[in-house]
Amino acid sequence: MARQKLRTKERTRIRLRKNDIVEVISGRDAGKRGKVMGVFRTESRVLVQGVNFIKKHTRPNPQRNIKGGIVEREAPIHVSNVMIVSPDDDKRTRIGSKLLTDGRRVRTGRRGGEVLDK
Repeated sequence: MARQKLRTKERTRIRLRKNDIVEVISGRDAGKRGKVMGVFRTESRVLVQGVNFIKKHTRPNPQRNIKGGIVEREAPIHVSNVMIVSPDDDKRTRIGSKLLTDGRRVRTGRRGGEVLDK
């Protein structure tokens, strides 16, 4: 058996944040939109509401009041398969950044230059 090289998990730079509205651009859920529920930087994945459903088989656990059976839930999707949706024109855009006059660095949309951060 060949030895596998152990890869260290590095944090990748993901410009998406929780509560951003994103659109899936590839895969079986292409075209769907949803809110980002979580960002996993070490795995380069995001959890999007209503996208990438999987079926999980669970065992009953009476102590935790968990019924057994098949449960559908969202699974994380790779960050390269989603794009942020611009709030101004409701179209997907890439993310840039800009330094404001008051010293804050904010995320901007590359299509129209609108500020994505509140």
